[in-house]
Amino acid sequence: MSLPQRLNNNKNLLWASLRLRKLMVPPPRMEPAAQVTATLSAGTGHRVLVALCPCVGAPAVPGPSPAPTLGNPGTFNVVGQSGVPPMHAGLLPNGRVVFLDKVEDYTQIKLVNGQYAYSAEYDPATNTAVGLAYNTNAFCSGGAYLADGRFVSIGGNSPLTDIDPTVGDGFSAIRYLSRSATDAAENGQAWSEPGNKLSSARWYASVQTMPDGTVFVASGSLNGLDPTVQANNNPTYEVLNAQGVSNGNSILLGILEKNQPYYMYPFLHLLNDGNVFIFVSKSAQIFDVANNAVVKTLPDLPGDYRTYPNTGGSVLLPLSSANKWAPDIIVCGGGAYQDITSPTDPSCGRIQPLSANPQWEMDAMPEGRGMVEGTLLPDGTVVWLNGCNQGAQGFGLGTAPTLEALIYNPNLPYGQRWYRGASSPIPRLYHSVALLLLDGTVMVAGSNPVEQPILEPVPNQTPSKDYPTEFRVEIYTTPYLQRNPARPTDILLSSKTLTTGGSKFSITFTAPLSASSCKVVLYHGGYVTHSLHMNHRMLFLDNTGFEPGQGEQVLSVSMPPSNNIAQPGPYVVYVITDGVPGVGQFVMVS
Repeated sequence: MSLPQRLNNNKNLLWASLRLRKLMVPPPRMEPAAQVTATLSAGTGHRVLVALCPCVGAPAVPGPSPAPTLGNPGTFNVVGQSGVPPMHAGLLPNGRVVFLDKVEDYTQIKLVNGQYAYSAEYDPATNTAVGLAYNTNAFCSGGAYLADGRFVSIGGNSPLTDIDPTVGDGFSAIRYLSRSATDAAENGQAWSEPGNKLSSARWYASVQTMPDGTVFVASGSLNGLDPTVQANNNPTYEVLNAQGVSNGNSILLGILEKNQPYYMYPFLHLLNDGNVFIFVSKSAQIFDVANNAVVKTLPDLPGDYRTYPNTGGSVLLPLSSANKWAPDIIVCGGGAYQDITSPTDPSCGRIQPLSANPQWEMDAMPEGRGMVEGTLLPDGTVVWLNGCNQGAQGFGLGTAPTLEALIYNPNLPYGQRWYRGASSPIPRLYHSVALLLLDGTVMVAGSNPVEQPILEPVPNQTPSKDYPTEFRVEIYTTPYLQRNPARPTDILLSSKTLTTGGSKFSITFTAPLSASSCKVVLYHGGYVTHSLHMNHRMLFLDNTGFEPGQGEQVLSVSMPPSNNIAQPGPYVVYVITDGVPGVGQFVMVS
């Protein structure tokens, strides 16, 4: 089958295809305060007006802001091969990482049926990967952890029967993966697909687990075709029950509808009042899922587009009782339009959505970045990795890779929060991932910015094939682990099954004799894909009993007051002394 036939018949490239690259025509750069619109054309006569700039009176959009380099910037090291291109990833309760990809005409692993594997389970202890089978194409799916601990992948794309006739249509598919912290028999087992389906097709959907264990699924394309034609789009949401089964209803969501064609892969964050923060394009609101109601419309974020196909990154900053678990959210990066010529946005907006008068506080990274993703670290900082300084999401549409780790400390004074970390030699563009491991290091993998894998650059191609498929897995050893610091050891939890409502559990451990402070973190890494970390959150738990200068320690730790703050599912508990974490342990929160 020829490439044009595959693009048309399989509907699997959307804005990344040559046929649709004209969708986002490069507009002229505008002054931030200007209120203008531009006409986008898909070459088919269909048009849509999209606001390019914030309204008059919005906060100024800062340019790149200089940042000092840390004296201890961390290090990147290649440790293994991923087996499959890591388009999606998650840390499993067995301490391993699942990689999930689309149907490809090459990966490093073959299954027993002779077909290539499109999912793999990577063991950081041995740096080896084993292939996992699935039944439906998971291309650009969303996902989450269910309350029972299963990892779920939601939606996807059409089959590529000329490549693999054993994998079916994934647009409405729901895939489940079960792993255990104690039962090794589940290791290496295939994805389960019992036939549960979404109520409507969804490609590029975002997912948020709710306080009662139900799963909020929002957005997606119905067919992978031109998003300026609204009949192709699915600006709706649906709810799965706690077992991951859809209730069968797709309900229109206004913020997605009005922001078409920039409506896919919205940023979602569960707030401590039980409602959901939704951000898409430049717009934000607080949404009551149970009552299908907008609680509050928030100000637009100044600057360029922030979500697909010009995704930056968004992080719910660490929660604690010190400010009554009040949410504080940051959105960074983005771009102007979907083309390899697009500039990227260095600016960040930070907002407390439940405050009396929420407004965006504008800040900036040292350079513009698209496809940048933020990962919370146990010391309370955020590491921003991957992406590019020019271009957009899509096959062959990113260039000028940004190789440097950036560290953001939300607790420092304004203007002093950004630092430069170490640089990797490996470009991580479209379809890259980053996530925290149990030992406190960060795994960095992926980059597959081509329709089908290539192992060497192919110059002078349109779309670009300058950046090949990347199978190398790196570990970023973060600044707090540099120079072999003393760490908490012999960590023992009184229970691995924890409940909210202020319940208590105890931790015994051995502290470095020099340690003067101690924190306990409850950490959920989420479902990682396309610069989104769906459901990602971190809590500092109240604790008592630490005695500076003593080796043997016994802490009494309090859980948060409700599942609004920690939705049910798997988490990792880290003990941190003087900013250095011990090895984390998986727990289940109910």
